[in-house]
Amino acid sequence: MVKKARLIYNPSSGRETVKKHLPYILERLEKEGYEASAHATTGKDCAKKAAAAASDRGFDLVVAAGGDGTINEVINGMAEKEHRPTLGLIPGGTTNDFARALQIPREIEGACDVFCNGLKKSIDIGKISDQHFINIAGGGTLTELTYEVPSRLKTMMGQLAYYVKGFEKLPRIRPVQVTIEYDGKWFEGEIMLFLVANTNSVGGFEKLAPDAFINDGLFDLLIVKKTNLADVVRLTGAAMRGDHINDESIIYVQASRIKIHSEKEMHLNLDGEYGGKLPGEFVNLHNHFEMMVPNKKLSNFQDLY
Repeated sequence: MVKKARLIYNPSSGRETVKKHLPYILERLEKEGYEASAHATTGKDCAKKAAAAASDRGFDLVVAAGGDGTINEVINGMAEKEHRPTLGLIPGGTTNDFARALQIPREIEGACDVFCNGLKKSIDIGKISDQHFINIAGGGTLTELTYEVPSRLKTMMGQLAYYVKGFEKLPRIRPVQVTIEYDGKWFEGEIMLFLVANTNSVGGFEKLAPDAFINDGLFDLLIVKKTNLADVVRLTGAAMRGDHINDESIIYVQASRIKIHSEKEMHLNLDGEYGGKLPGEFVNLHNHFEMMVPNKKLSNFQDLY
């Protein structure tokens, strides 16, 4: 029986790199024995619908080509399906946090090597209400940056766009009173932000959740307690070095289920996209997807190989 592969790509991401290399990508898939086809996204939820259709039609491999938002749509399209194709990834966005966590090359040839000749590994994803995320969920003023930065600014300035926007928002950061329950334990108090991480690569920081594994059935929960503006700046610098974990303003724990309720309105960020509002319960779906990853030792996997 012929294997089928579907490339779902954002034609405008990454300076249209995937679009320019479309014949090469499809040829690589054909050489690996796939009957290959491509779908160019045209707007919001297009990748989600295309991925759902690929699941329904029994595709063996779905390659998401774009940024974190594109792969978020793809997993949301397939997460509730009985048949879930194996995932492949071509990074093409601004930060590419998830691809960085799995050490998937940005270059087209290297990315193709991974989904054609890499290893198939089981990975966890997160769920809240009827939405899913593959890398990160968060709430608080700073987590709103990713969906506030205009796409044109992202293209022109890359990751720097987020920092520019971040410094604009710093004076307006206000703590929010929350109740957080994680695997039977509780935190109640004012916080600046929280992050529910599935990997160690978050917002361009690679040491924010240093103990995160993508296949251990656990989230890494990071809570920044109420603090002042100077401390927020100090903690940002510490996070870049990985020195924030033992700070008295930080709570860093692991849990498979996390319930969060906020007294004031708090918006959610799921893989860099707007994810609605709290309250909500984050549930880790252990080993929910199979994904092609590089054929080498990866620190984000618990069963190191």
